[in-house]
Amino acid sequence: MTTAAQSPSPVLCTVKDAAALLRLGRSTVYELMASGELPFTKLGRARRIKRADIDAFVAQLPPQSV
Repeated sequence: MTTAAQSPSPVLCTVKDAAALLRLGRSTVYELMASGELPFTKLGRARRIKRADIDAFVAQLPPQSV
């Protein structure tokens, strides 16, 4: 029996990665970052978002009533 090794979830995500995780467009992620709703870190010219901050952002979203 073989088990496929799963790569661990990245600690820092690119904007593209965050957009894929959140199922949003890149420009929406940039807007969330600019408004301060989604914290990010700037490393040189690159912007990175902590996976924990993505999870916290999702956790604080209000439930939608139908």
